[in-house]
Amino acid sequence: MTKTFFQRLQQETAAERDYLLASPLITAALQGDITLEEYVAFLGQAYHHVKHTTPLLMAVGSRIPESAEWLRDRIAHYIEEEVGHQEWILNDITNCGGDAEAVRRATPLLPVELMISFIWDFVSRRNPVGFFGMVYVLEGTSVNVATHAADKIRNKLGLPKNAFSYLYSHGSLDLEHIDFFENIVNRIDDPKDQADIIHVARIIFRLYADMFRALK
Repeated sequence: MTKTFFQRLQQETAAERDYLLASPLITAALQGDITLEEYVAFLGQAYHHVKHTTPLLMAVGSRIPESAEWLRDRIAHYIEEEVGHQEWILNDITNCGGDAEAVRRATPLLPVELMISFIWDFVSRRNPVGFFGMVYVLEGTSVNVATHAADKIRNKLGLPKNAFSYLYSHGSLDLEHIDFFENIVNRIDDPKDQADIIHVARIIFRLYADMFRALK
């Protein structure tokens, strides 16, 4: 039976995904073994990449050719779903007792700087469709670990539920986003587009893992 492209994407990025999931902070979070400072630091870095999601989606949509109008429609749906999520993160930081405005003004860690610089360059200079490699990493990882980690961290730190709006919204409740994503990428049949999505996913897995490794 012929594999779908989504199945190929999973298979051909498995080593990089394992590298991410082996990050000490992720494994600790899944055991609830994380400090308040580490959780707030994670949220701070999440803010600095999530705030680029909507602008990136807009850039991707503007670069899609007329022959792929169906894809532009899907991107418009993504924008509606993602707009404003960075403010949820700042609210979570505030509800943890952190300084959200200091996070807003801060410079992200090097892996996050590199991740954002790389994807903006790829979308602008090489192939906008490659952006879906980043979507696969961030949404796939969230579905796999976010809700479970949020429950563990919340129990360990005794924080209110409104300190976890970002993790809960991107956890098991986000499964429909993965189904939506899978349906999109399985319609992308150009070999160059497919290769670029896989390439971007591999790099983003590495950089995202390095972000977690820099936090613990």
